[in-house]
Amino acid sequence: MNFKHLHYFWVTAKAGGVMRAGAQLHITPQTLSGQIRLLEESLGRKLFQKSGRTMVLTEAGRVALGYADQIFASGSELESAVRQAHGGQPEVEFRVGVADAVNKSVAYRLLEPALGLGLPVRLVASEGKFADLLSRLAINRLDLVIADEPMARRTSVRAFNHALGRSSMSFCATEALAKQLRGDFPGCLRGMPMLLPGAQASVRPQLESWFTRHDLAPRIVGEFDDVALMTAFGRQGGGVFMVPSVMEMETLAQFGVQCVGRSDELVEEFFAVSVERRITHPCVMAITDAARGQLFG
Repeated sequence: MNFKHLHYFWVTAKAGGVMRAGAQLHITPQTLSGQIRLLEESLGRKLFQKSGRTMVLTEAGRVALGYADQIFASGSELESAVRQAHGGQPEVEFRVGVADAVNKSVAYRLLEPALGLGLPVRLVASEGKFADLLSRLAINRLDLVIADEPMARRTSVRAFNHALGRSSMSFCATEALAKQLRGDFPGCLRGMPMLLPGAQASVRPQLESWFTRHDLAPRIVGEFDDVALMTAFGRQGGGVFMVPSVMEMETLAQFGVQCVGRSDELVEEFFAVSVERRITHPCVMAITDAARGQLFG
């Protein structure tokens, strides 16, 4: 197999198309397409197919991508091992999955200590559904999963929950939207446009019960599995949105919004899920210690 062709395929699949991949590799899209075509001919299978104006992986392409991920990850490990053998400090690759429902500012604050160990750490972070991330953890494609809920006991994955902390929730809105609120919180939310986390978010059932207890009927204009997308709509005035109170000040400063109320009845918890019952990975230790002692302590 021509591994140069495989590398071109791998970069194209990761980049989402030949235009972006060509820019990354500093070659023309035409040349790149030709090299991938040679790989397809050698394998006897199409790896990409057109869907409108975009290219999507075929079933054979998805299989090839999985193997390419392993091959080039092994190449990185080889490089680190050789560097260590010649007296260089070994690089620690730390592969983390962050569930879509986790606030990205919280995720950053949780992961930041891993890069301050004084070791050459290479953080490889990805997002996705909690269940999908657990599947990758089970086959050692990830070292850690950050989520807003613990792994269920009935899950077949052999892994362990490590509680990081919990936070009450704050409600935020742009200045223009906040001026439309009438009365005290939380009654001022009645009839107001709201952006809610998706049905899979751990705080969503709490929020619906909270609406009922306080006789609130907000106008739900959006539901988002990706909290970052919800925040993006919120900062543009799309509706009132929630953030963990531990991130309230940072959210107000970063997005120029206002806090219109807080509730201790709504609580979001955060967990680190790893295959280690007793944490020994230096990056995971740094994360759990900082979360329990600083962020949520």
